[in-house]
Amino acid sequence: MRITVFGATGNVGSRIVAEAVARGHQVTAVVRDPAKPHRLPSSVALAVGDARDPEDVARNAAGQDAVITATRPVPGSEHELAAATEGLLAGIAGTGVRLLAVGGAGSLTVPGGTTLVESPGFPDGIRAIALACGRQLDLYRAAGGDVDWTYLSPAALLEPGVRTGRFRLGRDELLVDADGNSAISMEDLAIALLDEVERPAHRRARFTAAY
Repeated sequence: MRITVFGATGNVGSRIVAEAVARGHQVTAVVRDPAKPHRLPSSVALAVGDARDPEDVARNAAGQDAVITATRPVPGSEHELAAATEGLLAGIAGTGVRLLAVGGAGSLTVPGGTTLVESPGFPDGIRAIALACGRQLDLYRAAGGDVDWTYLSPAALLEPGVRTGRFRLGRDELLVDADGNSAISMEDLAIALLDEVERPAHRRARFTAAY
């Protein structure tokens, strides 16, 4: 398959690229500054573009089977996530190309009917990005039938780790293990996302993955 990745040089994006390449897909990584050093596989094609610009998105989506976005704004610029989401949705609309986004865990529901970001003890240091990801999900859900989108929320704890291939999938509820922990490695999250690319099961919906 032909896959374009926005945010390809980030922690999650680079692992998505590696997983896609390992599966034999043709991957294009969209970067804003091609002169900036990166560690992408040599087989990956580089393209210049900005997720906030619908024309850039449309150009880089042309002829592709799927577009994946794993963009994350730097702290203090969380509002940029909504702009990037709007650009991606506008650029993909009507093309028939699938759009898959790696979002956040904050909007997942927890016992009591509230969301993770609203639960007691949620860390203040990541509240801004969690709320921005909630707004991101709202924009996808409001997209209607013009975009074939899928939104992947990770577990509460998402860190670099080991590729095991062993995890569970859910929909809108935070997944926890027997000890109440919610975690997944970035490597296994990439597996969950590429599985969805290859075998669509959550079209125009959100799903989650955790151990």
